[in-house]
Amino acid sequence: MKVQEHSWWIRLGRWVTGRWGRWCTLAVWLVLISLLSMAAPQVNRVEVSNAEDLPLESASIQAQKQIDAAFPDEKGIPALLVWYRDSGLTAEDRVSIQAVARSLREHPVAHQQGVVPLDQMPEQALTHLASDDGTTLVLPVSFAPGTGTDGLQQGLKDIRNTVRTALGLDPFAGDLGAPGLHARITGPAGIATDAIALFQNADVTLLVATALLVLILLMVLYRSPVLALVPLVSVCVAYGGASPLLGWLASRGWITVDAQSVSIMTVLLFGAGTDYCLFLIARFRERLYQERDVRTALVQAMGGAAGAIAVSGLTVVVSLLALLAARFGSYHRFAVPFAIGVLMMALVALTFVPALLAILGRRAFYPFIPATAEMHGRFHRHRTDPAGRLSRWNGRVVTRRPWAVGLAGVVVLGALATAAFGIRPTYNLLASFPSDMPSREGYTLLAEHASPGALAPVQVLVEPASRGQAVADRIAELPFVASVAKPEWSDETDAALVTVTLRSDPYSAEAMANLPALKQAAAEAAPTIWVGGETARQYDSQQWTQRDTRWVVGLVICVIAILLLGYLRSVVATVYLLLTVLLSFAAALGAGWLVTRHILGQDAMQGAIPLYAFVFLVALGEDYNLFMMSRIWQEASAGVSLRDAIRRGVAATSGVISSAGLILAATFAVLAGLPIQVLVQFGVTAAIGVLMDTFIVRPFLVPAITSLLGRWAFWPRRMRKRADA
Repeated sequence: MKVQEHSWWIRLGRWVTGRWGRWCTLAVWLVLISLLSMAAPQVNRVEVSNAEDLPLESASIQAQKQIDAAFPDEKGIPALLVWYRDSGLTAEDRVSIQAVARSLREHPVAHQQGVVPLDQMPEQALTHLASDDGTTLVLPVSFAPGTGTDGLQQGLKDIRNTVRTALGLDPFAGDLGAPGLHARITGPAGIATDAIALFQNADVTLLVATALLVLILLMVLYRSPVLALVPLVSVCVAYGGASPLLGWLASRGWITVDAQSVSIMTVLLFGAGTDYCLFLIARFRERLYQERDVRTALVQAMGGAAGAIAVSGLTVVVSLLALLAARFGSYHRFAVPFAIGVLMMALVALTFVPALLAILGRRAFYPFIPATAEMHGRFHRHRTDPAGRLSRWNGRVVTRRPWAVGLAGVVVLGALATAAFGIRPTYNLLASFPSDMPSREGYTLLAEHASPGALAPVQVLVEPASRGQAVADRIAELPFVASVAKPEWSDETDAALVTVTLRSDPYSAEAMANLPALKQAAAEAAPTIWVGGETARQYDSQQWTQRDTRWVVGLVICVIAILLLGYLRSVVATVYLLLTVLLSFAAALGAGWLVTRHILGQDAMQGAIPLYAFVFLVALGEDYNLFMMSRIWQEASAGVSLRDAIRRGVAATSGVISSAGLILAATFAVLAGLPIQVLVQFGVTAAIGVLMDTFIVRPFLVPAITSLLGRWAFWPRRMRKRADA
């Protein structure tokens, strides 16, 4: 049967696969990448590690500005040097700690602004500052405001060297349960540097692991060493173009990129890039069973698959660009890198890949070379029907028992989706760290032996200053407050600063839930109050995330609906394709929460996961639907009955989509091997979602619904009369 082909894609296919066109296409890409690499830095050289996430109008940001103006000396980034001995700090330990304080005061480290002068305090005062059980003591050190991550890393490195020199030993090494004096650095400075170190170390690991995994899966699934290299080479070409382009945009100040964005973009390129390549390769192999001439087969493959690849890529790009509507920085910063990466990959799949396949010809599939009937004696094998037995069974079952298949799919996905209502979100950055990270170990010591709120106290600026004590007294009555320091008076303005230590982790959901009550209590005692600190920042992060989720979700749904409607020209198909992907997303979120809670043993899911998972799963999930539905559309347009069109379309696309889905899910699953909780949870949820799309939604639910709707599935698009047979 001759499939319906789009003349524009046919013309493109003829040019990029021509005798000279194929070599010109490869040369253009290589020259383009070379020029971009010479003219612009690579994206990982312009990463910003300390970009602000909260919008400037956020209450905590405005509060911090007011605090900094009224109390210039309060500016700075605190690092908490936590000292610990399991059996209790000794007099000799306290002398050593004082020696460190004296050294830091007399010989400040890089970017140091101040240090609490423990060396000038009497023995009794020092003992009083220790925890109630006498095991833990904190030496606060502050760094100059605006110090970047590189500066903080150098400063903390200098502190460790100072400690080692003063003590003559290394208290940062060894298990905390071992005898002796131990030290860990936590607080905002320690947490920030540990977070950056995690992503920096994850970059190379992620790239190597993803590349190896994709290569192995391609070898296993397609049993061709040459074919396995085609997607990997294509991804490298796409990354080679995207990296300097993003580097140029970042160097001009037009976008901001961070290590997390680059890491996930790499995974996205491998996953989505392999999908696009396999969509074309599968169609090419299918035509090679029918066409003797390689170029003719490749041009026909372009006519049949290029449109779906282009629309799929456009859907993902536009959906990712919807993140530009987000106001929270880490979401907003993802939009451009991800969109450019996928756009570059789609262009590579539509030009570079067919040119490369034209050069390789049938040799790309060695040793299992597809051949026509008359070529059977020369090559390895010939099939009259390239679809596998399982794929043909899949096509039959969805057309013979659509009600049973459709209901089963909805019940399974619906049951998993209900678990999503039990998700407990968290915005606790420390919870995403490995338990042996220094900043988390330091916090654990504070939580177990002192007040966990000491990690990052809440700061309340009171105007006028005369109401400072009244505010302090009122806040001290709150049950979730551990202590309230004596108000400090400003020399610059008529304001007082009240420092509040909470009983709970300042990054926890409990602390954020209590913040409105603290604000209300302070507002009852003074006409003007400003609340700053890490808990206030976390609270604002929660509020902006909820706002961004509402806006981005609505925008993505609208954009994808428009693109689907434009490509399929069917209102009905657009509606049920969207609904199935949304149901699949909800089921993936529920399943991801069940795995997170009951298998990974984590009490909460990072608050960013639902938004990230939605954008990726809804956009990528439509790829498989578009590829399959376009094939059904082509078969139906050729005049066969709708039942046969569905059967043939599902059978023809089942194998390649299953392979592509396995590879995409595996690339996301690589994230689960990293020691960063937010990436683990995102990787697990995304992988589950892709597998559901691949093995439930695409092969069973969508074709079953299409079969049940009959000719109405095309409405208002007109098909030939036999389409409703």
